[in-house]
This record gives sequence, C-alpha cells and structure tokens, in this order.
Amino acid sequence: MIDKFVASVEAALEGIGDGAAIMVGGFGAVGQPNALVDALAARNLRGLTLIANNAGGDFGGMPKLIERGAIARVICSYPRASRRTAFDELYEAGKIELELVPQGTLAERIRAANAGIPAFFTPTSAGTELAAGKETRRINGRDCVLEYAIEADFALIEAWAADRWGNLTFRRAGRNFNQIMAGAAKVTVASVHRRVELGALDPDRIVTPGVFVDRVVLVPEPMEGEAA
Repeated sequence: MIDKFVASVEAALEGIGDGAAIMVGGFGAVGQPNALVDALAARNLRGLTLIANNAGGDFGGMPKLIERGAIARVICSYPRASRRTAFDELYEAGKIELELVPQGTLAERIRAANAGIPAFFTPTSAGTELAAGKETRRINGRDCVLEYAIEADFALIEAWAADRWGNLTFRRAGRNFNQIMAGAAKVTVASVHRRVELGALDPDRIVTPGVFVDRVVLVPEPMEGEAA
C-alpha cells in the first residue's frame, strides 16, 4: 500500500546532507514550510545552496538557517528585508554567494526544470548587469538572454491537504512557488495541514499530483491565537 506520509519532520528530511541544493517554497511568509526549515537549521549542515524567492526576510526559519552558516549560496529574487539580517552581514563579508534572478525568470527557470526544458531565452534582464556573461540573441526584434533551468536535490514545500498517495491541494496564495518546485527536485518533501482519505480530494482541485511528491509530513495548522 502506497503511503507517503512519514512520522516526523526529522524523518521527512532524511538524506539531506552537506552541499545539497535545496528549494524552499513560499512567497514572503505565505506558503513557507517553516517546520521543515526550522528542523533543517537544527542539523548544523554546511555548504547548502538555497533556492527560494526570498532569503533575507525576518520571518520563518530561513534567517536562522543562514545565521547558523549552513548556506554557502543563495539563488533568489529578493534577498533583503525591512531590517538588517544575517544575510546582509555574511554577504558583505564575502561569506555567502548570491545569484540574483528576476522573479519571473526565477519562476520560469524552476518551471522549466519541472517540464524537462534545459534552457530558454527571455528578454528579461537584456542589456543589464544581470545579463553579463550570458548568451544573448536577437529574437523577433528583441534581445533575449539565455537562462538555464534550476534543479535541486530536495524541494521543501508547503500545501494545504494531501492524501496518502501524495496528491496535494493548496489554499489561496499558498500555491505560489510550491507548485513548480515540486517537480524540479530529485526528492520533494511536503508539509501539509490536513490529511484526507484517498478519494476525498476533488480531482479538479489537485494542483500537484502525487507522482511529483516523495514524502509528506503532517504539520497541523496553528490554532487561533497561536503563532503561524
């Protein structure tokens, strides 16, 4: 019997070691798998590559992951926060590498990996410093920059509900980067707020089929008045 649920957050992170490339879903504080990231930060890993929309926020577990020196490289579209964080200090000291990617391009590079597309051309960033060193072609009268798909060893995502096959549904803005990351990594780990019986999910509402998901862990939604 297929049952992709694991007993704990720690079990869900099995196999993640030093030097791994890890995608983390979420857009700002929405849809970020904080329980998974917090547990990862507690493992004292080194040399990780973090692929996420933002990495310098002052919310969730990613600042802690960066502060503890686990991250060697960040690929993101928005590394800053409203106040100084550990990322700012490490970057200014040359202790962490940053690859800054326009948000739409970041999403498409991840989606391309999901779809099995190795590279694509986009007009975004043409003629700017972000295009330096990259191949540029004139396509339909516009300069377009060659961008490569981004793949990862692990994707840590958050969804709303799952059945034991790993079929996922999302709630409102929680879908964001989580959906495309699910198919762009060798191992996808999903934290979910609800476990439902097989067949209970409306097939038309399943955004991520279980074929893209390797492990699921139940992280109940905080009760009213508790921290999210």
